[in-house]
Amino acid sequence: MSRSPRQPDSEGMRQTEVIRFDRAHPAGQRRRDVVIAEGPLNIQVDGTPYTLLRTPGSDRELGVGFLFTEGLIEGLDDIMLLSECPDAPNAFTVKTSVPKDKPRRTLVITSSCGLCGREDIGALIGSLGRIEGDCRMPLERIYQVPAMVRKMQPLFGSTGGAHASALIRRDGRIECVKEDVGRHNAMDKLIGYSLLQQLSLDDVSVFLSGRTSIEMVIKAGRARIPILLAVGAATDAAVEAADRLGITLCGFLRGEEFSVYTHAWRIAGPEAAGGERPAAEASVGNRAAGLGLPDA
Repeated sequence: MSRSPRQPDSEGMRQTEVIRFDRAHPAGQRRRDVVIAEGPLNIQVDGTPYTLLRTPGSDRELGVGFLFTEGLIEGLDDIMLLSECPDAPNAFTVKTSVPKDKPRRTLVITSSCGLCGREDIGALIGSLGRIEGDCRMPLERIYQVPAMVRKMQPLFGSTGGAHASALIRRDGRIECVKEDVGRHNAMDKLIGYSLLQQLSLDDVSVFLSGRTSIEMVIKAGRARIPILLAVGAATDAAVEAADRLGITLCGFLRGEEFSVYTHAWRIAGPEAAGGERPAAEASVGNRAAGLGLPDA
């Protein structure tokens, strides 16, 4: 994999020394390189501590997005105080307008963890309403997304270690790209950005640079995102949840091809196989059964 040379020590990257081997240099060569940064962000929410392992950068967006996708707030108006601790770097204090019991989960949330430790995943999915928005994404625009997003990933270009989430408008314009070592964090940063900018997500698509597991679909469901486009595969639980929640889930978006797992009617094009939106959409097979979701 080739990486674009960039100035080291910028936000989210750290310098390191490596010994590089290749066919022309069997003894190796010492050189400077950059690696993606990963460190803790501590958030106290109404007295309950959470520690997120993330890539520094867009920490406020990450904090707000995490609060929202975790169900700790229903919107920006629920935050009474969001204050960066002056004496403690990488720490925020949050007070909400309606303190409530916090979801039970592991207090240290790793960069690879989305809903790890949550004991109420089935109930969480069941509480999310179905997304009925009529947003469509043109087929030709979808083909162009990966290359467009790739040009807006400076961390990946320098380190090769960053995931990305991108917010895409109906016309194919990319509103925002957020990067992080964790794909869940990248999506939370994107959702937090949208909340802080007061942007509606019910008529957009979101691009994911990795696979789609159930927690990514749940985040989309919370944010009312109708279309998920992913470079990687989807898990069976992600397909089941997307089907029940009314989310158009696409995977293996590479070059000019991709697969649609659910609700293909949102893919717009003169020859798109998804066709028109069914008058009454039925669940595909018995997908909801594995999650214990109620019938539609």
